[in-house]
Amino acid sequence: MVGILVHGDNHFIVRGPLPNRDVALALVRHWSLIQIGATTPPAFDRWHIVTRECRENLEWAVVVPGDGAMSPAVTQLLGELSARGIIIHHYRLGQ
Repeated sequence: MVGILVHGDNHFIVRGPLPNRDVALALVRHWSLIQIGATTPPAFDRWHIVTRECRENLEWAVVVPGDGAMSPAVTQLLGELSARGIIIHHYRLGQ
């Protein structure tokens, strides 16, 4: 499965299953920090950032709050996904 994980003005195209709230927040925290030479924790082995993927292949979408506004391109992509019947999951920090 492939999806999009949106965090404020940043986003990741991710190969892996739809993450639950806790995993999505942990992935965002892990991937948002540049850690030269760091290894991905084994708990995240099921998810990998991909650099190229056709938008038609996206099967899930998760939005978590972050700094900055979502880009117009990501907003448009989420609209397209929603029109295809894909649920956009909004995970809040305090839930």
